[in-house]
Order: sequence, then structure tokens, then C-alpha cells
Amino acid sequence: MRTPSPWAILLLAFSLLPTALAQSTPFDPIDINHATVSQLLHVPGMTPAWAGRIVRFRPYRAKSDLVEKGVLPSDVYARIRNNIIAHKTE
Repeated sequence: MRTPSPWAILLLAFSLLPTALAQSTPFDPIDINHATVSQLLHVPGMTPAWAGRIVRFRPYRAKSDLVEKGVLPSDVYARIRNNIIAHKTE
């Protein structure tokens, strides 16, 4: 069996790079006013207990309400804040 050349390995690595980057990109933020508990669990750092509290104490004017209303401690909010949004309820 022939060993591939370093150029072939490099070419293969660069051809796979867009796929690897696409898999590591963040997902769309989850709306805390409309998401189910199971949808909230897709947020990195979320636990079932925190997701349940978020659903139980709805609605929210802004995502910062989670801390201001005492739904989440500030350290948990700091972990998830970039992955959530709070759309207005109707």
C-alpha cells in the first residue's frame, strides 16, 4: 500500500475544513418565551431544572428578566445568555 503524499493529506484537510466549521457554528438562539423544556435543553449549559423554571415563570420582556426576576442565578445566565432571546409574547 502506498503512503499518501503530504500534499494529498493537506488538500484533503482543506477540503474538509468547511464541513468542520459548519458543524461547529452556533445555532439560532432559543426564544425563552416560546420554547418547550426539551427545546431549551439544546442550549449549552442548560439543565432540566433551569429549563423548567424558565417555562414556569414566563413571560419575559427581555432575557435579562431571568436574573432580575430570580429565575436563574447570574452565573447560569452568563453561561446561556448568548444562546437565548426573548421575543415578545402576544
